[in-house]
Amino acid sequence: MPEPLLPEFRYAIACCRWSRTPEQDRWLREQAIDWPLFLRIARRHRIEGLAWRALRQAGVTVPADVAGALQAAADRIGRDNLAAAAECARLAARFDAAAIPLLFVKGLTLSALAYGSIVPKAGWDIDILVGADDLAGAASLLQADGYEMVVPLGPATPERIAAWHQHAKESVWRHPGRGIHVELHTALADHPMLLAGVGIGSPRQKVRVAEGIVLPTLRLEELFAYLAVHGASSAWFRLKWIADLAALLEGCTPEEIAALYRRSQELGGGRAAALAVLLLDTLFATPLPPALVAELRGERANRRLVAAAMRSMSGRAAATELDRLWLGTAWIHLTQFGLLPGPRYKLSELRRQVRSFLVRN
Repeated sequence: MPEPLLPEFRYAIACCRWSRTPEQDRWLREQAIDWPLFLRIARRHRIEGLAWRALRQAGVTVPADVAGALQAAADRIGRDNLAAAAECARLAARFDAAAIPLLFVKGLTLSALAYGSIVPKAGWDIDILVGADDLAGAASLLQADGYEMVVPLGPATPERIAAWHQHAKESVWRHPGRGIHVELHTALADHPMLLAGVGIGSPRQKVRVAEGIVLPTLRLEELFAYLAVHGASSAWFRLKWIADLAALLEGCTPEEIAALYRRSQELGGGRAAALAVLLLDTLFATPLPPALVAELRGERANRRLVAAAMRSMSGRAAATELDRLWLGTAWIHLTQFGLLPGPRYKLSELRRQVRSFLVRN
């Protein structure tokens, strides 16, 4: 049996709703919650910016220490995002001058699309997608800009970078002076059978993230499929990921969301897209076609994925990082086995996980 949701976790979900009714704001004001626990949950799920905005707008009386912590975190998130926007603009210009096509995924472009602002959404890195043929040029450009490769650790030689990207979708780079991390992607999914239809050549859109800064990212159809796979690959262990998706789809009709789901199947989203749809229904009551929800809930594999995701983000994990819980990250690995049907995928996923463990350890 799944663990019941903590009242403070339900409260966190309510704070993540980007658009709320007066009745929902009144509900926020009327709840008696454990504020220190709520603060731990907000930090664990990196929703401090969303939480602080919701509490202020709803007129909730928050204890001074908790209010101070949330406001400080929200202010930091805003400052960090403004610095990241400037760095994204600089990188976009550098890559363009080097004739290296790139896409920005998640991060600021998603924040602007979902929330109309880059201020509230927490993030710690800049995700860039380039083509596999441009990996050497992109890595050389980052090195010339002062970035150092931190994943994998060790010498950032062209041969080592190429070998790493044959088995990993990204390498991680850090600028010691700016304190900014860049994840350099040549793929968007850990397993090559996932998201086979999404890549650097996919249809794109341009998003204004700040005054004078416009960045390219995936079109909505491909973006939905990617976000579903990204969340599912980590068993959706952070509430902020599904909150971002809920906000992104807020203006869509049930039929439009169903069309996004159907398209995701053509793009290689597999059961990850079904899991995303069911979590939107479970946590945010996103308007969805009842027939689609019934279809997806009718599959036992999908129900298992939902249960694993809920265990990863709520219950004992609501205020505690998974790696601090006994076998906490096991749900992530188990979820990854269920994202596509069939023994061929499961066997190749087992090989991938074993190889990843050996390389990283």
